[in-house]
Amino acid sequence: MRQDVRLFVLACQVCARSKTSKSLPVGLLQPLPMPKRPWSHLSMDFIVDLPKSKGHTVVLTVVDRFSKMAHFVPLPKLPTAKELAVVFAREIVRIHGVPSEIVSDRGAQFVSRFWRVFCAEMGVRLAFSSAYHPQTNGAAERANQGLEQYIRCFTTQQQDNWSELLPWAEYARNNAVNETTGHSPFSAIYGFFPLALPLQFTEQAIPALDDHLTQLQEIWRQIRENMERNVAVQKRKADRHRLQVPSYNVGDRVWLSTRNVKLRVPSMKMAPRFIGPYKIIRRINPVAYALALPKHLRMHNVFHHLPTEAFVV
Repeated sequence: MRQDVRLFVLACQVCARSKTSKSLPVGLLQPLPMPKRPWSHLSMDFIVDLPKSKGHTVVLTVVDRFSKMAHFVPLPKLPTAKELAVVFAREIVRIHGVPSEIVSDRGAQFVSRFWRVFCAEMGVRLAFSSAYHPQTNGAAERANQGLEQYIRCFTTQQQDNWSELLPWAEYARNNAVNETTGHSPFSAIYGFFPLALPLQFTEQAIPALDDHLTQLQEIWRQIRENMERNVAVQKRKADRHRLQVPSYNVGDRVWLSTRNVKLRVPSMKMAPRFIGPYKIIRRINPVAYALALPKHLRMHNVFHHLPTEAFVV
């Protein structure tokens, strides 16, 4: 009888809609593929709504997921897809070549047909974060957090000089040893540290090319080992606080959390915690699914498998 009562409660749609989930997050950590060389796999994001500085209100952040090197590009406004393509070619491709993959959120510029075709023509694969799960684009998100912290420390009270701080913020970040790789982004790319101040210039012999290449290869080998070790540690720590993903199939029906859904109700405090259930129409990866959502929701239909963020049985 206990089992019958338990199954009855689990099947109660009123409970499923109204009660807050208290279970651990579902879905073990799924690390992104490990890059094998610098500037082959990138993360991109924007910082928006900044006070005007020299005519700029937006920062485009581009991070190399291998070396962790970042570029901060000031822009007058959020660019269109065509403007983004021009900036990307001028600021990234010109210096580092064409990447193999770009990870981004689902901003209008990144999901536009123009940007998709532009990247496809160059042979660049696009990977997008799932709805309400920005951790997929964690490299750019963390770079943005660090940049915002730097600007808060050094900007004027009027906050109108932040664009002038970007080169120094970029220099400081790229010359600092990264905890994951064990190397600074600058040394990972070039094999040596830049001089901090002009007064520190000293005459140094230029190493032979073979020695320089050997040194770079050793640095890259160390970076790969450090990244693999760090990812394994991160996954082990994260999985301690997560549950194994239930085995969902296409056609199963699941509940969608309303935490990030704007419902047309007088008060969200009294709104249902979950809506649905909605049918799974596609399995994206072990922890992400596409749902058949009603048109009135007007939201992207791919969700990461976290009960407090996405869906539960």
